[in-house]
Amino acid sequence: MNAGEKTDMSNTLDRREFIRRVLALSAAGAALSLAKCAPRPSDGEATSTSAQAASPTAARPQATEAPKATAASGQSEAAAQPTDALSQEQAPTSAPPSPVSGSAYLAVARGAGADPAELTRRAIAAVGGIERFVKPGARVIVKPNICNAYHGPEYASTTNPIVVATIVTLCKGAGATSVQVMDFPFGGTPQASYTKSGIEEAVKAAGGEMVVMSPIKYREIAIPQGKALKKGKFYGDMLDADAVINVPIAKHHSSAGLTLGMKNLMGTVLDRNGMHARGLHQTIADINSALRPQLTVVDAIRILTANGPTGGNLDDVKQMDTIIASADVVAADAYATTLFGKTAKDIAYIQMGAEMGLGQMDLGAIKIEEIAV
Repeated sequence: MNAGEKTDMSNTLDRREFIRRVLALSAAGAALSLAKCAPRPSDGEATSTSAQAASPTAARPQATEAPKATAASGQSEAAAQPTDALSQEQAPTSAPPSPVSGSAYLAVARGAGADPAELTRRAIAAVGGIERFVKPGARVIVKPNICNAYHGPEYASTTNPIVVATIVTLCKGAGATSVQVMDFPFGGTPQASYTKSGIEEAVKAAGGEMVVMSPIKYREIAIPQGKALKKGKFYGDMLDADAVINVPIAKHHSSAGLTLGMKNLMGTVLDRNGMHARGLHQTIADINSALRPQLTVVDAIRILTANGPTGGNLDDVKQMDTIIASADVVAADAYATTLFGKTAKDIAYIQMGAEMGLGQMDLGAIKIEEIAV
């Protein structure tokens, strides 16, 4: 079989079957969401390890009661409004909401050949269910990785479309008034990237909206915790959303080592060249101190093991059939490194984020639920 034929046909649905599955998961996901995201896995399906964090106040994100964003400095939303200069605006973001009693700090759902929709639902249910993150009437933005228009999802350079569609379905089932999906591709136009990735088709079938990010909507905000970046232009709609759900694909990256949840937020910032110039790893940690998604869901259905971020060779793709979910992006990324035979210490931006108090990278200090599907 030549390279043109080697497109993993056994793992890629034809268009008709793809849409059928998305519509089916939409109905099933809504029912599950209304039932508080299904019962917890039974004995034999899930195992968990837990321990107390050594420094929970510094390592874990501080919880807030409402999903609506507040100033990163800890001020009230009203007090955080800018006064004169645009650069004085504080990042209107919040730490993830309070954990649900009995839920996992981080969940990993996996199973050879398992349905990506089921893996996604089970992982999110284990960390408290979508209702922990999305309240009725919420305006939600889902941020996948749709970085290029070069390759379809089988090449593992863009987030799996069924994973994204499942999250859209869960959000709608939780009562979100709008669920928008967007990214800022660097290879090809946004519209071509949305189409090639399969994400646009899946999102529309699930009842969500694909949005092309407009240059006029970026707003400059201060980054109080920033070390290399003291201010930056972030996409305004993400700053204003009631909930942001970060949905990266786990893959190799030639500059950063790996691109995971923390690096996926570069797609929310206008000046990405400036981030590279000021030191990529520290600036990734800096922007994560300003924009903090309520939930991170790492797509590891397929992972790209080399030649990232765009790939293009199916020999570099590894089928993992795994989904990772956590309210803590640092923890989610720390676990995702293990899929590549690494640890969090091997990826500088994860370690920097932990040192800045953005999350927990010590996997032995958190409750992890492993779910076999």
